Amino acid sequence: MLFLKLYLLAGLILHKVIWEVLRKKADEKPKENQSFSLLAVKAVKITILLGIIAQTLLPFDLFPIAEDSFYLQLAGTIIYTIGLLTAIAARFQLGDNWANIETGQVLQSQQVVARGIYGFIRHPIYTGDLLLLLGLELALNSWLVLGVLILAPVVMLKAIKEEEMLVQELSGYDAYRARTKRFIPFVI
Repeated sequence: MLFLKLYLLAGLILHKVIWEVLRKKADEKPKENQSFSLLAVKAVKITILLGIIAQTLLPFDLFPIAEDSFYLQLAGTIIYTIGLLTAIAARFQLGDNWANIETGQVLQSQQVVARGIYGFIRHPIYTGDLLLLLGLELALNSWLVLGVLILAPVVMLKAIKEEEMLVQELSGYDAYRARTKRFIPFVI
């Protein structure tokens, strides 16, 4: 179990480091005064991240699902790994076309990215992050996996709102949206 928890923690750290390094590279404009709602969203994200890190460090299962959790943990680890790899690959493929989820903006030089994972789904980072969280909670044998069911509709609404903005402000996005799925290739 210790090896599993170290693996999960290392993946979380890798994910965060990649995001921070690439975000700092993309931040070219000075920080503006941030609204209360923007600061609240950031605070919630940090709180969730710290909670997940703390959960992986606990020497016991938090709200365990099963006594014999080997297959649940195995499935969770596979889902976690797929989610982690999907989110990271998508973030690299998006390159300089990425903007923070909190700001919801179209960058001046932004273009539609339709290669790699983006050739199949429009929101692979959201999909990857949801799979990562789902897999992590299953791998940790925790009923907190139900939190992902609460988070999924929030992410879906965010994606829909983001797409509405992109259709209005990003040339070629409407055609791209017509030929790709939102979260799961060939399905939805």
